[in-house]
Amino acid sequence: MANTQAVCKSFRPDLLNGLHAFGTTVVRAGTGADTFKMALFLATATINADTATYSSTGELAATGNYTAGGVAVTNGNAPSTTGGTGIVAFWTPSASVSWSNLTSSGAFDCALLYNDTSATNKAVAVFTFGSQSVTSGNFSLTMPTHDLTTGLIRIS
Repeated sequence: MANTQAVCKSFRPDLLNGLHAFGTTVVRAGTGADTFKMALFLATATINADTATYSSTGELAATGNYTAGGVAVTNGNAPSTTGGTGIVAFWTPSASVSWSNLTSSGAFDCALLYNDTSATNKAVAVFTFGSQSVTSGNFSLTMPTHDLTTGLIRIS
């Protein structure tokens, strides 16, 4: 078992089907942005490009100031694009994702970004990092700059 960083395979057709709104929209019934969350997964889990929805299987246990399902992502940045040829669309959360006074239930090495608004908690992407174990400490995932070269989600 191993966690692998990837944009989830199901995310691509979900985008074309209009299931995710990172910014405001007038096409769907609701006009606001969806709510996205990040959940942390144990190093022994198998979270990868085949992950289609959030599931608590392999997630950190809901102990030590961690809540099952993770935390809400601050979504203050609207999706953007570059101009000209080679257009790139990108989106980045507007703040770091963090857990305070966290005590992990084991070593963890990835976070799953998923759409908490969708009825089935559709997966967006998996982000891996070095294995961590935290005891009564703060853990933060610092978001990159919201631009075409470093945006968290980039589609070209």
